[in-house]
Amino acid sequence: MRITPEKVDELAALARLKFEGGEKEAIRADLEKILEMCEKLNEVDTTGVEPLIYMTENSNVLREDVVHQEITHEQALLNAPKKDSDFFRVPKVIDQNG
Repeated sequence: MRITPEKVDELAALARLKFEGGEKEAIRADLEKILEMCEKLNEVDTTGVEPLIYMTENSNVLREDVVHQEITHEQALLNAPKKDSDFFRVPKVIDQNG
């Protein structure tokens, strides 16, 4: 399939991209290569081949959820710009009168 410069312009507009000079020709050539590869895939005989849904047989391999105390409360507050005994002090962001 032939990709025309007009088709590149149309795709660039849809993707909100802008190509200058040689870039436009390079993109056109790359798009043609992609379409050629897709056409080659159409030549492969897939009769009797089940569609692939997952890449592996594994399903949701998760680690055990264990709480670890990495730092102490005092260490967490050590570099706080403002603190008040056991808490971080932050500026008020919600107006409670409104």
